[in-house]
Amino acid sequence: MSELKQQITTEMKAAMRAKDKERLSTIRMMLAELKRIEIDERIELDDTRVLTVLDKMSKQRRDSISQFEEAARMDLADAERRELEVIKTFLPQPLTEEEVAAIVKKAAEESGAQSMQDMGKVMGLIKPQVQGRADMGIISKLVKSELSS
Repeated sequence: MSELKQQITTEMKAAMRAKDKERLSTIRMMLAELKRIEIDERIELDDTRVLTVLDKMSKQRRDSISQFEEAARMDLADAERRELEVIKTFLPQPLTEEEVAAIVKKAAEESGAQSMQDMGKVMGLIKPQVQGRADMGIISKLVKSELSS
């Protein structure tokens, strides 16, 4: 079992003991998604893949929050925020803007990218370094501005 998945399971047990229903519910939802992927693909998830799944779940929460706020449903937006906070506890420390900019610049130089056609190469180098630590939408914008200059 991946180390991160083991940590999530341990936290689930702690939430059960603490009778923290909200946290327990979110952790169970996370584990259910991981288990679904393992069963569907007949694989054992490693830490990298677990991070990818958690990153996707956090992105879904952020999207839902903005949609609920636009619809003036603050009760639902708050519920999504609470879930997002629990998911974030299992993600690595987010990168600062300076760190992200440095990674983008270095990847552009290493790949020898000259134009927008090379964006895939650059993104391929960046993604493993920032998975779960930065928003890929922001990374994409930075890569585009780096390649267009």
